[in-house]
Amino acid sequence: MGGIAGFVRASLAVVTFLVWCQAQSSTRNYGPVFEEQPVHTLFPEGSAEEKVTLACRARASPPATYRWKMNGTEIKMEPDSRYRLVAGDLVISNPVKAKDAGSYQCVASNSRGTVVSREASLRFGFLQEFSAEERDPVKITEGWGVMFACSPPPHYPGLSYRWLLNEFPNFIPADGRRFVSQTTGNLYIAKTEASDLGNYSCFATSHIDFITKSVFSKFSRLSLAAEDARHYAPSIKARFPADTYALAGQMVTLECFAFGNPVPRIKWRKLDGSQSSKWIGSEPLLQIQDVGFEDEGTYECEAENIKGRDTYQGRIIIQAQPEWLKVITDTEADIGSDLRWSCAAAGKPRPAVRWLRDGQPLTSQNRIEVSGGELRFSKLVLEDSGMYQCVAENKHGTVYASAELTVQALAPDFRLNPVKRLIPAARSGKVIIPCQPRAAPKATVLWTKGTELLINSSRVTITTDGTLILQNISKSDEGKYTCFAENFMGKANSTGILSVRDATKITLAPSSADINVGENLTLQCHASHDPTMDLTFTWSLDDFPIDFDKSEGHYRRASAKETIGDLSIFNTQLKHSGRYTCTAQTVVDSASESATLTVRGPPGPPGGVVVRDISDTTVQLSWSRGFDNHSPIARYIIEARTLLSSKWKQMRTNPVNIEGNAETAQVVNLIPWMDYEFRVLASNILGVGEPSLPSNKIRTKEAAPTVAPSGLSGGGGAPNELIINWTPTLRDYQNGDGFGYILSFRKKGTQGWLTARVPHAESLHYVYRNESIGPYTPFEVKIKAYNRKGEGPESLTAVVYSAEEEPKVAPFRVTAKAVLSSEMDVSWEPVEQGDMTGVLLGYEIRYWKDGDKEEAADRVRTAGLVTSAHVTGLNPNTRYHVSVRAYNGAGTGPPSPSTNVTTTKPPPKRPPGNISWTFSGSTVSIKWDPVVAKSDESAVTGYKMLYRQDSHSAPTLYLASKSRIDIPVPEDFTHAFVQIRVTGPGGDGIPAEVHILRNSGTSMMVEDSVTKPVPHAVIITTNSLVMVALISYLEL
Repeated sequence: MGGIAGFVRASLAVVTFLVWCQAQSSTRNYGPVFEEQPVHTLFPEGSAEEKVTLACRARASPPATYRWKMNGTEIKMEPDSRYRLVAGDLVISNPVKAKDAGSYQCVASNSRGTVVSREASLRFGFLQEFSAEERDPVKITEGWGVMFACSPPPHYPGLSYRWLLNEFPNFIPADGRRFVSQTTGNLYIAKTEASDLGNYSCFATSHIDFITKSVFSKFSRLSLAAEDARHYAPSIKARFPADTYALAGQMVTLECFAFGNPVPRIKWRKLDGSQSSKWIGSEPLLQIQDVGFEDEGTYECEAENIKGRDTYQGRIIIQAQPEWLKVITDTEADIGSDLRWSCAAAGKPRPAVRWLRDGQPLTSQNRIEVSGGELRFSKLVLEDSGMYQCVAENKHGTVYASAELTVQALAPDFRLNPVKRLIPAARSGKVIIPCQPRAAPKATVLWTKGTELLINSSRVTITTDGTLILQNISKSDEGKYTCFAENFMGKANSTGILSVRDATKITLAPSSADINVGENLTLQCHASHDPTMDLTFTWSLDDFPIDFDKSEGHYRRASAKETIGDLSIFNTQLKHSGRYTCTAQTVVDSASESATLTVRGPPGPPGGVVVRDISDTTVQLSWSRGFDNHSPIARYIIEARTLLSSKWKQMRTNPVNIEGNAETAQVVNLIPWMDYEFRVLASNILGVGEPSLPSNKIRTKEAAPTVAPSGLSGGGGAPNELIINWTPTLRDYQNGDGFGYILSFRKKGTQGWLTARVPHAESLHYVYRNESIGPYTPFEVKIKAYNRKGEGPESLTAVVYSAEEEPKVAPFRVTAKAVLSSEMDVSWEPVEQGDMTGVLLGYEIRYWKDGDKEEAADRVRTAGLVTSAHVTGLNPNTRYHVSVRAYNGAGTGPPSPSTNVTTTKPPPKRPPGNISWTFSGSTVSIKWDPVVAKSDESAVTGYKMLYRQDSHSAPTLYLASKSRIDIPVPEDFTHAFVQIRVTGPGGDGIPAEVHILRNSGTSMMVEDSVTKPVPHAVIITTNSLVMVALISYLEL
């Protein structure tokens, strides 16, 4: 027996050593943890890519080995197989749909256990050709709606659709009148027009990764019968399903399109809730981004035109893939102990939960109980170690959570956590000495002082976890304390020495205080302590330690002395109210004292704002009182904001002033049919507090409009039309759904009123056509708004004129006179205003060369009632025909009888030459050779000379009839610049420019004789010299 017992003890020692070594190893082993798992893969049929790779990689020690399953059956990796492993990845060569389509799962294993990856499907994408069968032609009456069926060929996954008209790439745009369903591919035309005639083909496109393939159908011809211009009410043809299922987080698209004349407008609404901010798009499509459970409900599509409306309703039902709420984590547990693991997942439908151990299904057995998301172990054994997975699944997906269970068996060991070698303690205080050896199963603990075994007494407590607690300590408690630990694997002990010190005491405690927001305060705290130890002070507010570095400057130490721990508080805020505790602490004990600080300030936010008794212009608001922050609430303020503005505005209330003891009030003067949010603010003598949280969004009830539309005007258009314009009414003043306008109009001077209803708030004009309407006829016009609740007030009467017609009469007595060689003056007698069929805007002068057609005439327009015009840019010595027409907003009237005019010959092209000068006292005489006109040039009637003393002085213009001129000059004259040119009926010629010097009598021609505008004054004299004073620039 002794030999057997020795063998058992030796075996236990070996097991203990091996287990302990394994636990202490710096390179601790662990089971596989997936870092990359396979994902759903779509492989295009006919792709040039010759392989598919499904990824799998797990972190493990020792490294993991990998296997793969297809549809639950393990794949055999044979040498010549199309399947091969690259690290953990599965590579499939030359994938074939018939053999390789299915569900794949990676299995990773090492000596610690096995885990399986999520399942990933491999599917094959394809798009076949459309049927080669000819498509039937379609004949429809123009003005009616028509639908072309796409009937796409077999495909996977979904397609995008467009339609061709006649030829590629003439794609039909989605313009409100035409719509292509992305669900069926069908083309809908709400109201056919002559331009729709032609051949139609459905164009379907498949998008798989970066590969795009498109096919198109045979053409189907659309022919139109005689137009039916009658209006008819909408009829919805493209409808979304009665029940649309969607996964949370995805985008939902609903389609709705209607036939009708005029083309119907499409509007969307949610019948059991308000419109979401996630709605995008409009008209035929309603798209909801990142759909959530709050978007579930019944949706209505409404198609409306002036003849009526049609509606369709359907539900959106939101479901969700499994998502973990609680997962399992790696766990180390003692042999023989109990363990409870649980995991929980959300999803719709509710996910079912199952368990795996090392990749195999786990069910209830012996010591193991499996119940949904709960897994319980009783009396763990080493064989329970391994990799466990919790699996949650519904029809939308599966999620896996993995964890490793390690069951430990260890003899007690203090090497990692020995009893503290030196244990200081305060006189009359308490000391806690933990005993925490590493052991599995949990060790039994005994304590001794020296050789004395310690047991529980009034001063000594040994807790269930082995901790020793000594109270009311005295000097006699000093000595060696030893903890003995033992389990079936072995035993160990650890010793510490207890040393007794003087106790720490608060000598000056903080005092309670009461201050206002923004004030400063110092809380005092002094202490005494054992001089052999360091003393530190800490402060807490309502038992939460104060972090001076994160206090934004509000808290500071008031003194650097070791025994003084005063706390200064600067610019106090409401959040600084509470119980402050000062703690003086050494390594062996601590002492604390507390005081209460009350900070008075503006009230806190009211709570629970509720809206009830909603009418068209009032609501009743109630709320609960917030904190008064130690100063009584004096009054409340109510603010609101609408969907039209994010800015909060103070509202009118009943009573006008809401007393501080009130918890309800009526809000008045609201806008009917408007979405509101409300909030409440409280105030006291210290200010206005923070606002409450906004109330739920509400909509006031509808009411008939109370404001007449503005901006009533009109005019223009085609003959026999009366166009009436107005400013569309803003959402604030519509007061209800089904908003529109009622127009009343009559010819001025008549009795009966005609009326017209114009639907839609966005409308801004109305056209009344009648053959009896004469041009520019005045009409009296009024307008009022209506909605589902009734009609509003009428506007003031405005006068609007029907469309103008071109003037019917022409100007007369047209005369034209040539001015210079390129200009002429035209004048005429005006038309009589009584003969006009519109507002006279002015006259149009048309002129054309002799021999040209009138259609090629140049045109000049005048504005207003002027009866003459100056025309420039003519050719010299040319005969022109001239006519004048009146014009208004509708166009130009008939021409006047044409008249003729011939422009003069151009002036001579040669400048004066051989210029010379002589000085005589205060006069300079300048002469030049006369210029003789050629036969194709106008006669020379005189000369113009521009004289300038220097570049900064004002120039003077002189006119001479002969080829010389005398000019007075000052006594100190030294030089001047002169330009000379001819003048006559054809205008002014090219100038010659000279620089006159007093000491030189010869011509000094300036090379650059380009005409330049210069400022100058002109003086007029008699005989051969004329001097003219000019105020502005003259161009020679």
